[in-house]
Amino acid sequence: MTFWIVMLLLLAVLSPLVWLVPSKGQRGRMELRMQARRMGLAMQLSRQEWPHWLVQEPPHSCAQYHRPRLRGREAWCYWQSEPGKWLNQWREPCEDAAVLAHLAGLPKDVYKVEASSQMVALYWGERGTAQDLQRIADALKSLA
Repeated sequence: MTFWIVMLLLLAVLSPLVWLVPSKGQRGRMELRMQARRMGLAMQLSRQEWPHWLVQEPPHSCAQYHRPRLRGREAWCYWQSEPGKWLNQWREPCEDAAVLAHLAGLPKDVYKVEASSQMVALYWGERGTAQDLQRIADALKSLA
């Protein structure tokens, strides 16, 4: 009987430690982020205010993958309102054929791609695979 009481107390003490073990989804996101770092991409969680006109509301805290950009290039920003449909802040479709060619190959859970004078950034829901990450890395490299 004493053995069972000791085991019960031991399990009661150790059970909160199970909460510290990452879930399968968290482990998958960590692996994607490590692969992105090996590909030369930087990643950070970023809080965003999304346009009200998006069909699906993205999460407020989203993974931002970015890389440096050559100086002197034009700044732009596009949101993916529906899979494959890229719009600017005035809801006008992307007309730049070179940019649109790179945006067309991105996964459907990429919410926003923007380029400033210093970097090009992409906001992704991270529900993809290593192949999706490779397409993202290729697109960011081409757009930089």
